[in-house]
Amino acid sequence: MWIILGVLAVPLIEIALFVTLGAAIGLWLTLAWIFLTGALGVILLKGVATLGIDRMATGIREEMNDPLSPLAHRFLVGIAGLLLLLPGFFTDAIGLLLLFPPLRRLFIAFVKRRMGGSVVMHSTVVEGDWRDVTPEDDPRLPPHRDGTRH
Repeated sequence: MWIILGVLAVPLIEIALFVTLGAAIGLWLTLAWIFLTGALGVILLKGVATLGIDRMATGIREEMNDPLSPLAHRFLVGIAGLLLLLPGFFTDAIGLLLLFPPLRRLFIAFVKRRMGGSVVMHSTVVEGDWRDVTPEDDPRLPPHRDGTRH
């Protein structure tokens, strides 16, 4: 229910801010702000998309106590880019706030507390031998180029 109200409230807030701030700063500065923040959003999204695996691995090694933190920071920067890409002063303000690493850390810590701690991932390796028990005359096997089956 709260999510629906939030989704409905954002356009109303944006319209009110466009009318109020647009009247205060003028049409051309309003349009310039919208285009500049949109361009910043595109640059951020492109940077997040092209961030290399090696840089992610470095971030994970630096924060060994929480390996999901670099991924969460990258996700929040992507969200900031999307918010800056949307036209509006409210979404731009939230997007700009998400660009500050201390605020992202606070947000990640808040979400962690709400989720009841960090996520722990385990992997299991099973070793063993195998052998193919498919009969030679199995019709499901594709024929070889020379007409034989292997």
